[in-house]
Amino acid sequence: MNPSKSMIEAAKKLSTEVNLLKFSDPVSYVYNPLDYAWESHQSFIQKFGSSKKRVVFMGMNPGPWGMSQTGVPFGEISFVRDWMGIEKPVKKPNREHPKRPIVGFECTKSEVSGRRLWGLFAERYQDPFSFFDEYFVLNYCPLVFMEESSRNRTPDKLPAIESSALFSSCDQHLRRCIEVLEPNWIVGVGGFAQTRAKEVLSGFEIRHGKLLHPSPASPAANRGWAEAATKQLTEQGIW
Repeated sequence: MNPSKSMIEAAKKLSTEVNLLKFSDPVSYVYNPLDYAWESHQSFIQKFGSSKKRVVFMGMNPGPWGMSQTGVPFGEISFVRDWMGIEKPVKKPNREHPKRPIVGFECTKSEVSGRRLWGLFAERYQDPFSFFDEYFVLNYCPLVFMEESSRNRTPDKLPAIESSALFSSCDQHLRRCIEVLEPNWIVGVGGFAQTRAKEVLSGFEIRHGKLLHPSPASPAANRGWAEAATKQLTEQGIW
């Protein structure tokens, strides 16, 4: 089977499973872009996930102005639309926070993490197909969690009784993606992603790398993320 077909099946399964989960206070809103932004996510996999990869980069979960809007991991709109050539209709989540509206490719806010990550890749590989010939990018968890105030709540902050069910589905999805793509490397973007990758893929023949998270919440990332990331990837032998 074409890898992209297997990846699409895995994403559909993950989306269905996480839609059944319940989350308690302080989580008040949960977005699943694999649901309402499915067309874009499917297009991303079909276009760039049709072959085996050398390296898979893995983030934690969607950001409010990136994958939440576009359905593409770290999905800064300008890079998804103009570099990757993906622009699909995006629906609305079942319950939408008024301070975090989903407007798809009409969103005017920038996802800094995505701008930094895809900006680095696009600078090194001007043609996206050259990049995706060797690499793929995914998120460990597909869900966005928000408190009543609209404050973001990351998956690692969920109570164990809730995270165990969520992580079980996310673990299965990650294993399936690695089985399909057969990469030599899994690179965790940030500490959480690296920790999950090491635990989930402990029985796999795969090398584990790490990358400084490009979030503006990280002081280190704000002191020249692209240079630091390039140095990390070069020193680890990934670049």
